[in-house]
Amino acid sequence: MRLWPKSELFNNALWKIQTVNQQRLPLLQQFILFTGVGFLSAVGHYGMLIGLVQLFDVGAVLASTAGALLGAWINYGLNRQYTFQSRASLTTAVPRFVLVAGGGVALNALFMWIGVDVLHLYYLYSQFASTGLILLWSFYLHKFWTFRHPPANE
Repeated sequence: MRLWPKSELFNNALWKIQTVNQQRLPLLQQFILFTGVGFLSAVGHYGMLIGLVQLFDVGAVLASTAGALLGAWINYGLNRQYTFQSRASLTTAVPRFVLVAGGGVALNALFMWIGVDVLHLYYLYSQFASTGLILLWSFYLHKFWTFRHPPANE
């Protein structure tokens, strides 16, 4: 059973995807995987955020920060193994991940504070914006620093 119709437009799009520069394709694939892992992390993050706010009357900034910590934990395991297939030593990758994740948590708290307390936006709108900004920031740092494959002489 076909999931999409066979068409010239689809075949042309598929051909273009297959002929992307070989150096760019792994980056695109990694970003797509990173985004998928981010989605799973966000499910944990948003689940904790909404649960703490709605069920336990916790403030949005604190609840979002707790959710971001859960999301970071999910994120490390899946990105190390699947997205970047990292061979970096744990003694290198874990501290770097903690620094990047800690920076992400701090940025998330800052963005949430600006959105909720300064701009008086609905907390989920603030969280959506924060998530998008941190996605781009963290992909770059994880790709080129946290999970970077060490050169052969290291």
